[in-house]
Amino acid sequence: MPDSASLATEPTLTPGAKLRALLSKGGLQVMPCCYDALSAKMIEQAGFPLTFMSGFAVSAVRLGAPDTGLISYAEMLEQGRNIAAAVSIPVIGDADTGYGNALNVKRTVKGYAGAGFAAAMIEDQVAPKRCGHTRGKEVVDRETALDRIKAAVDAREEARAQGQDLLILARTDANHGHGLAEAIARAQGFAELGADILFVEAPRDTAEMETVCREVPGWKMANLVEGGDTPLLSPPELEALGYSIAAYPLTLLSAAMRATRDALAAMASGQHPTGLLMDFAELRERVGFDAYYAEEARYAGARQRD
Repeated sequence: MPDSASLATEPTLTPGAKLRALLSKGGLQVMPCCYDALSAKMIEQAGFPLTFMSGFAVSAVRLGAPDTGLISYAEMLEQGRNIAAAVSIPVIGDADTGYGNALNVKRTVKGYAGAGFAAAMIEDQVAPKRCGHTRGKEVVDRETALDRIKAAVDAREEARAQGQDLLILARTDANHGHGLAEAIARAQGFAELGADILFVEAPRDTAEMETVCREVPGWKMANLVEGGDTPLLSPPELEALGYSIAAYPLTLLSAAMRATRDALAAMASGQHPTGLLMDFAELRERVGFDAYYAEEARYAGARQRD
């Protein structure tokens, strides 16, 4: 199990500084992705040192709708603020296309910094965007893509000047319609502009993943979607290729949805889903009742002493 204690409990580090320190240690960070404050808390409780707010998953749980650009900046920002407040590990936020032109990108990045994110992911899809492993996605031209990342990097620097710190995760989906060479060229351009983490979405096989890691500089993220386009390599294999982060955007959502489906099916058939349930004491502890009661007792004791 990963050890997140040293970074998660360091009070002097900003979220961005925590993430930068974590990645600077080298190796691969396995990153289960969250969709709300509770899923983020459980990721931290399991010992993982970072998480990612998945746009696909947030759209599903908040709107009950697909990740096709239906969810707004304000809704994502509010969800992210609650997630970041619930944990001490760094949280990367899916910021889609930045929700408009270059000035919208700047506003989005600054908003994410203020919400407590450690990084914001900006991508080069045409708006409305789509999940990177579904049909119908298109990308903007390379110049527009570079302009988005330039705006994001400028916003990062302006946020730092105000005491806020986050990293820029630059994503390209160009491999889908324009080929791997174009995707790599875009990622290289993002790096030259100052993006901190690079993400070439949906390489189709291990050879493409190897090419990405060889030709794209710096920290790189792999996106592992069960049933998606990219092979589900093991963490040691991903680290050997040169990835720094292995993101699992839908694993927890899929597990939760399956458990809910099975519990409902049992109830619909007249049975109680006892074998599918978490013990009530553990449920209370994970939500935070035990910590709340301890804090409540601390202040009740102070009143009694007075």
